[in-house]
Amino acid sequence: MNRIDARFRELKESGRTALIPYVTAGYPQPGATVPVLHAAVEAGADLLEVGMPFSDVMADGPVIQEACARALEQGTHLDEVLAMVAEFRRNDPHTPVILMGYTNPIERRGVARFVEQAADAGVDGLLIVDCPAEEAADMRSALAQRSLHQIFLVAPTTTESRLERTATLAGGFVYYVSIKGVTGAATLDTDSLAPAVARIRSRMDLPVAVGFGIRTPEQAAASARAADAVVIGSALVSRLGECIDVEQAVATAHEYLAPIRESMENNAPSRTNKTKRTA
Repeated sequence: MNRIDARFRELKESGRTALIPYVTAGYPQPGATVPVLHAAVEAGADLLEVGMPFSDVMADGPVIQEACARALEQGTHLDEVLAMVAEFRRNDPHTPVILMGYTNPIERRGVARFVEQAADAGVDGLLIVDCPAEEAADMRSALAQRSLHQIFLVAPTTTESRLERTATLAGGFVYYVSIKGVTGAATLDTDSLAPAVARIRSRMDLPVAVGFGIRTPEQAAASARAADAVVIGSALVSRLGECIDVEQAVATAHEYLAPIRESMENNAPSRTNKTKRTA
């Protein structure tokens, strides 16, 4: 079983909502990435999202744009990202890892070749921002051969027909972009989450992760009451960018994420009875 599926099954059985931190590989320095990933797990992360640095991150705001630029300057490209995942896997065979990125570097390498390398490194799923469902046939085929999932984004503006199309193609979970715009650009309106997530669940049975705009333990707890997973991205990356060495980055990741996990545990009701697809 894919580690993403196994983890969400465990979470459902225990009535918990997943915490998914995002880090940009190679930021704030290449040597920090693997220790930060381990620190995130120790702080309560259930899955990990690792950004593949790219020069034109259209869905991301200034924080992650800067992180990607700096990571690239320090030599973090696809090979280095995969090596980091493989190094992480040597000490953690259980925590699911999702790579987030863009089509261009993957196509330059070759989709099938990249997927093989990602699977061998220990990756469990890909979230390719600019690879819509209609254009994902080659990616889906390659991923299916290695039992990896393709994670798709949905937004407040996603139509019913697009939701239904996504339901037939996505695996692992679906990522709800809870605000309009780029990452880190606005504050989450937690009151809008429950109806939005209910709309998604009416069209698919996959777990729903909420991301974009979640910064505080209170926002994370409110999101956890509605969704199956909470993604923390720009707020964590911003804090990591202030770190001067690996030790500080590790401490920062743990100190930021642990209260978020605690707030989610203390304030979110059981997810075991959540509403599922009705049609």
